[in-house]
Amino acid sequence: MNNLYPDSLQSSSDKKLGSFVENGNTCFRLFAPNAASVSLFIFDSPEDDNGIEYIMLSDENGVWETILDGEKYGLYYGFKIKQKKHKTIEPLCIDPYAKAVAEFNTYSNPARSIVIKEGNYDWENDEWVQRDWRDLIIYEMHIRDMTAHMSSGSDFPGTYQGLIQKGKKGGIDYIKSLGVNTVELLPAQEFSNIEIPYGEFAHSSINTWNPYERNHWGYMTSAYFAPESYYSENTKELEWNKWYGVSGKQVNDFKDMIKAFHKEGIAVIMDVVYNHNSQYQTGSLKEIDKKYYFRFDDKGNFKSNSGTGNDLKTEAPMVRKMIIDSILYWMKEYHVDGFRFDLAKLIDWETVEEIIREAKKINPFVIIVCEPWGGGYDPEGFSLRGWGSWNDQIRNGVKGENPVHGPGWIFGHWYGDNNPDRIKSYVNGTLARDRKGLFQKKQHSVNYLESHDGYTFGDFIRIATKDVRPDDIIKDIDSNALLSPAQLKLNMLGALFLLTSQGIIMIHSGQEFARSKVIAKSDSRDKNAGKLDHNSYDKDNETNYINYNHSDFNKELADYYRGLILLRNKFRAFRRTAYEDISFFKIYDNDFSLGYHMKFEDEEFIVLFNAAPKVDEEFKLPEGNWEILVDSEKAGIEKIGEATGKIVVRPVSGYVLRKG
Repeated sequence: MNNLYPDSLQSSSDKKLGSFVENGNTCFRLFAPNAASVSLFIFDSPEDDNGIEYIMLSDENGVWETILDGEKYGLYYGFKIKQKKHKTIEPLCIDPYAKAVAEFNTYSNPARSIVIKEGNYDWENDEWVQRDWRDLIIYEMHIRDMTAHMSSGSDFPGTYQGLIQKGKKGGIDYIKSLGVNTVELLPAQEFSNIEIPYGEFAHSSINTWNPYERNHWGYMTSAYFAPESYYSENTKELEWNKWYGVSGKQVNDFKDMIKAFHKEGIAVIMDVVYNHNSQYQTGSLKEIDKKYYFRFDDKGNFKSNSGTGNDLKTEAPMVRKMIIDSILYWMKEYHVDGFRFDLAKLIDWETVEEIIREAKKINPFVIIVCEPWGGGYDPEGFSLRGWGSWNDQIRNGVKGENPVHGPGWIFGHWYGDNNPDRIKSYVNGTLARDRKGLFQKKQHSVNYLESHDGYTFGDFIRIATKDVRPDDIIKDIDSNALLSPAQLKLNMLGALFLLTSQGIIMIHSGQEFARSKVIAKSDSRDKNAGKLDHNSYDKDNETNYINYNHSDFNKELADYYRGLILLRNKFRAFRRTAYEDISFFKIYDNDFSLGYHMKFEDEEFIVLFNAAPKVDEEFKLPEGNWEILVDSEKAGIEKIGEATGKIVVRPVSGYVLRKG
């Protein structure tokens, strides 16, 4: 990354930015160092085309300001900027520091910022959920998907309110029933919901990739301080050419959601996207000052290591300030407990270090984890700076990388350069002390087998077992969802390995019942309708929605997950055992079998696996009576059997035993 900028790109300021009330008046400030002039426009309603103009004045650092008499809460506003080297005035821009936004649902996404009153919400003595990272069991989820399906029973499907409505089959009661202690929200900062029209030419390209014209997952952030307004609109589906977020109620709805999770002892992590900005939106950072806010190649084109067309120049001082200010704002104003950073390798190291340093000043237990790639791959670098990272080594080693050509250990195969020693390393948290290990501390390893990206773990198994082929058209959604005995065993074996490994645990929503993503036939333009989906970012439909009936179909697996989560929460050995206190059984004739003995304080356990598809494995047990807490069918904290002397582990199964 190039740190040599023109003088204007070195500009910086410590002034408070955005709109805020001070001494009974409303101040508006915008950083735009290359602007020749900036005007504030205010509107009575977001639909108004013509607002009242106020000329803004600049200081020597490129901060433009104007002050209006009175407390203008609820006022709609935006900025128009004329650049020094251009004669034309850019379209109306939203405030990068806007605390709430009303957006018009088209791909160009015109928007109005809203002046919001802060610090007036009744938190009822709510505080952050402060938890040791080693104890985290994260449930990655999409706010809308958790209650949009009719099986959830929600009265407010797909919304913040629906997610936390009590007494329903889906949403917060269901999440609580799993025993997880942290939820990770897919992007919920205000984002652009719509892409360019399918088959039409815009922005120098033709949309041939997205017949849904949607960015359902939310990885197109348009306002870094504002909660997504769509999740406050109680509508059956997203409506084009309509204003959303006009009332600003999304601010309190988001706070209600956080407070409700905290009352259940569940922490909340936000998935945040500071590596790029919304691609097609007009009136964004590109129009405010594209040379300051974005990276360019030698030909003057936006860099796109993110794959989205406009990588943010995080190393620029005021971009760094915007990111830090945003993180701290969500912590202080919304009581957010932590963050997962998308494509974090695109964030410069100085900003990475400042993020965790400043966030820990507010909450020493703040959760900071990331996706450690994007123009590079460096979980080691993040671990050295105290960050956690998604551990794709354990994902690919245990499950595999590709269900057709690259199945992993649970299938009795080695993906890539995996081997018995690598599998043992994953048990211990994939530590740097092991060959090809990644992390300085086990609590930096986010262990997972499924995320929003790629096939679900359940579908990976359906394909790897050849029960379904990638190009098959699924005619019976329910029959496809129901697990075969072989599929059930593989799902259980993966769950057992994941939830007994040292480090942070993450499961994706629906993983606990082998969720299947079949592309809904709601859009005939999608030539893949009816197939299993490995990239459902664009689908606001039943492809993504959690179908709780399928949880009932596969209740045996869901209960197995609940039992393993209960086991992990109950016994600290699965979270705190030192590297030196985990000893592995010597196995000579079965590379796909694994066993280890661990001690933590007064807790003593044996964990056994046999991933070989056809061969039994016999383990000689240490002296004493051993209570069986987990076998190939059940999991929990109650004794379901006993073993002494030796135990035989059948193919594709495992055990957890506790010293009696």
